[in-house]
Amino acid sequence: MEQQQTKKTSLVLISGIAALGGFLFGFDSGVINGTVDALKGAFDSDAAGTGFNVASVLLGAMIGAFSAGTAADKFGRKPVMIATALGFTLSAWGSGVSDGSVEFVIYRIIGGISMGAASILAPAYISEVAPPKIRGSLATLQQLMIVIGLFMAFMSNYWLAGMSGGASEVFWGGFQTWQWMFWAEIIPAGIFLISLLVIPESPRYLVAAGRSEEAQKVLEGLAPEEDAAAKVEDIRSTLREGTKPRLKDVISSYTGKVHPLVWAGLGLAVLQQFTGINVIFYYGATLWQAAGFTEADALLQNVITGSVNIFFTFVAIALVDRLGRKPLLLVGSIGQAVMLGIMAYIFSTAATSETEGLQLTSSQGTYALLAANGYIAFFAFSWGPVMWVMLGEMFPNQYRGAALALCGMAQWGANFIITISFPILLSAIGLGLSYGIYAFFGVVAYFFVKTFVKETKGRTLEDMSREEYELEKGAQA
Repeated sequence: MEQQQTKKTSLVLISGIAALGGFLFGFDSGVINGTVDALKGAFDSDAAGTGFNVASVLLGAMIGAFSAGTAADKFGRKPVMIATALGFTLSAWGSGVSDGSVEFVIYRIIGGISMGAASILAPAYISEVAPPKIRGSLATLQQLMIVIGLFMAFMSNYWLAGMSGGASEVFWGGFQTWQWMFWAEIIPAGIFLISLLVIPESPRYLVAAGRSEEAQKVLEGLAPEEDAAAKVEDIRSTLREGTKPRLKDVISSYTGKVHPLVWAGLGLAVLQQFTGINVIFYYGATLWQAAGFTEADALLQNVITGSVNIFFTFVAIALVDRLGRKPLLLVGSIGQAVMLGIMAYIFSTAATSETEGLQLTSSQGTYALLAANGYIAFFAFSWGPVMWVMLGEMFPNQYRGAALALCGMAQWGANFIITISFPILLSAIGLGLSYGIYAFFGVVAYFFVKTFVKETKGRTLEDMSREEYELEKGAQA
């Protein structure tokens, strides 16, 4: 019993270290919010230039998500995570020392590459070291760290600006506060880098790389009560003999087409974004001011939203290995669609003013706030963490890295589309119809999950790999 508890503690620690990449993912996403106006003044940039300064990180994230999966198959999960930690450190330092938009964008793209890489490496690594019974809970640590990272970035920006008097004000060492906001990220990036040195390489990667003896030692440390040699053979049986994983493995050798599981993963990745989550996160203050709230009330709503997000991510950790992945996704899809539908109705029926925009009554404002936070709650215990859990575990060993590369790029691409399209939708059709579109995608997400997504709770990665190959053989026949 004591040995099992020690093993579980070790797994939680190892998974937590890998999930620190998610913390930096969240911190890097959130830190920019407190610096936008200061950057505009420091670089003397116009609205378009400032917008690209902010959005450039998403372009890097698409590159990072696509390249990290294949790089992890070639060099290993651990070395690529170490490179990611170095990228976060370089980006944080460089963003702070930049004296122009071009230099700043270069460093932000480097940070974006690290963000994209971290978004897929952590769930993949955790899924490959964790046992089936607690794999979902451990993989959910990735999303928990993301939302905590976002919250800590907001808190860090608030604290630094409060001490100095504003993001543009001169602070320690004669540097402006916005520079220190970026440099604050160097601390968690350094902790991530040092911590990675003590975790083992993924045993699934080691077997695929022909390093079976190392894989056996890792498995003996992670699960001393299991037959490590037999597990190595089990893993090897799901790989193509003498062939390391590669990008073209996403195409089935039996059918000559892209594996159906890859299409399912792409659908999950895109639909997570098309239900509008990052409209709430990136444009929270803009949204509520457009709905008639004061700037102070809008910023307070963002803080409340962040707290709800963190709390319900803990709910996901408690439920994902008990109820399963698919039930949470189904409930989350309908819940998100209903909450977005309520918001769409409120915004569509509210009075408008040419000078002040939407004019919500007191009751309409209350219902809109409740619906928005209800939407966040549904997302936080379902699509937020569970999408990453599914992507980390649903693909066979032979093409997990390659499939994650494609799905990660699609997820960040969808993020970029939603981020740049919302201001256009807002001015063209208004808040009501915009949220109606996101509510529609919530309904689409429900039927997509019901039709194409298979439950993975409690199953080994090897059992799922074999089942998928058998299904494809049957399809060929």
